[in-house]
Amino acid sequence: MGVSITICSGKGGTGKTTISANLGVALAQLGKEVLILDADIEMANLELILGLEDVKTTLHHVLAGEADISEAIYEGPAGVKVVPAGISLETLKKADPDRLDSVLEALRQVEILLIDAPAGLGRSVLTALSTTQEALLVVNPEISSMSDALKTKIVAKKLGTHVLGAVLNRTTFDSSDLTVKEVEMILETRILAVVPEDPEVRRSAAFGQPFVIRAPNSQAAQAIKKLAADLVGEEYIPPQPKESFMKRLIKGLFGR
Repeated sequence: MGVSITICSGKGGTGKTTISANLGVALAQLGKEVLILDADIEMANLELILGLEDVKTTLHHVLAGEADISEAIYEGPAGVKVVPAGISLETLKKADPDRLDSVLEALRQVEILLIDAPAGLGRSVLTALSTTQEALLVVNPEISSMSDALKTKIVAKKLGTHVLGAVLNRTTFDSSDLTVKEVEMILETRILAVVPEDPEVRRSAAFGQPFVIRAPNSQAAQAIKKLAADLVGEEYIPPQPKESFMKRLIKGLFGR
């Protein structure tokens, strides 16, 4: 049995799904067997971020009893396995959320299972938290995000799920942002990664590509890659800045 992590947030708009997708790909790039399940059966968009929007069978079909979970597993970027929830309203009508716990149980043999949970504390979130071993909170550096995340953390602990820590996402380092120290004090948990507001995140989403692949040297990608390495106990070596053309020319001419 592998490691299972529910990636959750108290409120919508924190960038949780983007973090889930890119973290999964970054872990796969480290050679890990990773499966990401989109448990947001009502407002799914993981498949859009990973460029899998045209798949035939989704979690909706599995929850409707029309397919086995093995039929809804697809290979995404860098070899990461993905179970899309489905974006069709027609298939959503037939999906039975009560089947989710058996689906999660069937997937727990994978080395690393990441569950992209919906925002809030609805049935799907509670099912995911009660089934998985770990939880990772995704928060923004603002007060409204803190109160909702704190509720999620309390519920996770009551369900017996270990809270690994939090990812502070979409940080601008503006004076209006809460600091890492302030967020850790409010949530009483460690900040495992600080992901800055980065234009490459939006650009990559528009192209249906994870930013850890499309813009691997971007600040956001480096933060997620370091988080992935930390989670599996590996050393992260950041990319070295490229020398300018003039510096390379001088080296070539004068050997220095």
